[in-house]
Amino acid sequence: MNIVELSTGKIFPIEILPLESADYRLLSKKRYLFDWKEEKEQNIYKLVIKEDNDILGLISYEIIPKELRIHIRLLTVSEENKGRDKKFDKIAGNLICYVSKIAVREFAEMACISLKPKTSIYKHYMDKYKMNITGTTLSLEVPEILKLIKEYESDY
Repeated sequence: MNIVELSTGKIFPIEILPLESADYRLLSKKRYLFDWKEEKEQNIYKLVIKEDNDILGLISYEIIPKELRIHIRLLTVSEENKGRDKKFDKIAGNLICYVSKIAVREFAEMACISLKPKTSIYKHYMDKYKMNITGTTLSLEVPEILKLIKEYESDY
């Protein structure tokens, strides 16, 4: 898995790792949008460039076995990686891909992921990640999950 520096086209390999206790002191609400300490009881993962400690994105999720689904509670990229002038591309997609792989491992062909984005970015998730409206959430199921995984797992 990798991200792309938009100004140069350079590709950087990434790691998605569990958030550690020491990381919380690095997570300002200004740079990462949310108070991540409120998610401490959830599964929280960070995206970093391999061999670098700078956290570029975060995801919090919960596994809902009864519904064969993983719900993404929070997802964010660092402030400098948002919008048209962002530094790196593919941060959010890689985090969604990571959770998708967990869903497939847990629920096989019945796998589903969901999230409830702010209304202003609903269309972005539908266009970029091919998510579908399912009640008050957006979701992906197999085979779309497999297409997303293939897209983000392939190297350039």
